[in-house]
Amino acid sequence: MTRTLRCRALILGAAVALTLTACSGNSDAAGSSANGKGLEKTVLKVGVLPVPDVVSLYIAKEKGFFKEEGLTVEPVVIAGGAVALPQIKSGALDISATNYVSTFMAIGRGEKIKLVADMYQAGPNTFNIMVPNDSRIKTVADLKGKTVLVNTLKNISTLAVATQLKVAGLTEKDINFAEKPLPDMGNALKSGQGDAGLLTEPFITATQSTLGFHKLADTMTGETEDMPISGWMASDGWTQKNPKTLAAFQRALAKAQSLVSSNRKEVEAMLPKYTKIDAKTASVITLGTYPSELSATRLQKVADIMLDYKYLTSPFDVKSVIAAPSKG
Repeated sequence: MTRTLRCRALILGAAVALTLTACSGNSDAAGSSANGKGLEKTVLKVGVLPVPDVVSLYIAKEKGFFKEEGLTVEPVVIAGGAVALPQIKSGALDISATNYVSTFMAIGRGEKIKLVADMYQAGPNTFNIMVPNDSRIKTVADLKGKTVLVNTLKNISTLAVATQLKVAGLTEKDINFAEKPLPDMGNALKSGQGDAGLLTEPFITATQSTLGFHKLADTMTGETEDMPISGWMASDGWTQKNPKTLAAFQRALAKAQSLVSSNRKEVEAMLPKYTKIDAKTASVITLGTYPSELSATRLQKVADIMLDYKYLTSPFDVKSVIAAPSKG
C-alpha cells in the first residue's frame, strides 16, 4: 500500500513537473513567438518627434494595428533624426523617425543605416519661407545678405531654401543661415534675430494668425515638388537580426499610413493627443501626404538633389539602403 502511494506520488510529481515545464515553455513561446508569428522581438522602442509627420505610428498604436502583429511599441520623444542615430547604433532605440536629408548625409559618411518605412511627403505650402508683414523683403532675391533662420543647419530646411535661392539667381553663400528651434522662430523673427525663416506646420499657420506673418516662397515647388521628407530608420545590423519583427512593424505602419492618407479626420483627431497642436489648429493646418510604402524612385530624387547642391560628395543608389519587407 505504501509502495503504491509512493508510486502515485512520483507519477503525480512528474505530471506536475511536466505541466509546469509545459506552462513555462508556452509562456516563453508566447513571449518570443508573439501570437505564433515567430517575432524576434515583441517590444520596440521607437524614436518620435511631436510633429504631424509621425501621426501614423500613434494611430497604429491606438487602433491596435501593432498589437495585431504581436508588437508593443513604446514611443520615445527625440530631438531629431541626427540625435537619434547614436541611440540607434547603441540599441537604445530599435527604430526611429528621421528626415531623408540627414539620413543620406550620414550614409554618405559611412553610417550603416537602413530605411524601413516611409512617413511623410511634402505638399504645397508645407515648407514655407516666412517673413513678418512689415518686412521690406518682398522676393527671394531680396534675401541677399540677409539672415534666414532654420531649425538645423545642413538639413532639409537649408536645402529647401537653397533651391529657391537658385531660382532667384543666388546661392547659400549669398545669405546667412542661423539655427533657431521652430517653436521659437516666430518670436525670434519678430525681435529682429533674423530676416526670414523656413517654417513648417503648425508654425506656418501659427505665425500667420498670431504674429501677422506671410509667405515669401513655397520651397516645395519646382525640383522639390512632392519631395519625400521623412521616414523610419534602423541600423543595418538590427534589420538583419530582426526580419520578422521588422516585417510586422512595416505591415502595421503601412495599414495606418493608408488610413491617414485617405482620412484627414484621423490625423486631426490624433494630433492634439501627442503634440501641442490644438484641435482648432489641427483642423486648418496644411498637411503633406503619407505614402504607404518606400519608393526607391521617389527617394532617389532626394539623393540626386543633395548631390547637385553638394550635400553629398558622391552619388549612391538609394535601393541599397531600403530594407524591403520580408517575404516570409
